Amino acid sequence: MTNFIPIFPLNIVVFPDEQLNLHIFEPRYKQLITDCYENKKQFGIPTVLKNSMTDFGTSVDILSIEKIHENGEMDIKTKGNRIFKIIEPINFIPDKLYHGAIVTYPENILDSIPMKWNSLLELIRYFHELLEVKKDYKKANDHMQTYDIAHHAGLSLEQEYEFLCLLKESQRQEFLHQHLKKTIPTIVELQNLKKRIEMNGHFRKLSINEENNEV
Repeated sequence: MTNFIPIFPLNIVVFPDEQLNLHIFEPRYKQLITDCYENKKQFGIPTVLKNSMTDFGTSVDILSIEKIHENGEMDIKTKGNRIFKIIEPINFIPDKLYHGAIVTYPENILDSIPMKWNSLLELIRYFHELLEVKKDYKKANDHMQTYDIAHHAGLSLEQEYEFLCLLKESQRQEFLHQHLKKTIPTIVELQNLKKRIEMNGHFRKLSINEENNEV
């Protein structure tokens, strides 16, 4: 299935079901939002990496226009819908300032692996505990997907885009699992280093073995 959608390239990654607030100030995108909102149509947010628009992005629904400022700028609320792949960019649309694209919607295969998912949840909670971050996902574990936690796993923009391009839930689980298994030991080591630095200048009670550097 192919479809035409207006596009709003941004240097972010949007995931399905993600709620995103945007401030719209460029004339072409004010026109895009007005058209899509009035006609109840979606628009697409393809990710921009290194000043270039990528092939993958996410279509979004406009939930509401929260405010229109005196200068015409807008505050809007949106929600991610489906991942798309650009087949052909459309750089000219008659009477429009914005661009569009012919896109296709790859199948999202929800082949979640329960044991891997449970392990992943334990890892990300430990990750947040180490960082002293509290995160409430407002969903039961069995109603969540990897899209719900990906923004909170410490991924770079490039890694988030790589994650977006994975079209199987099992692949996304493995991707986050490997990332956290690699990242957590680094955080633990940094925290141990912090403790050693904080001990510098304090009185310490050393054992004979510690004084002699014996094991």
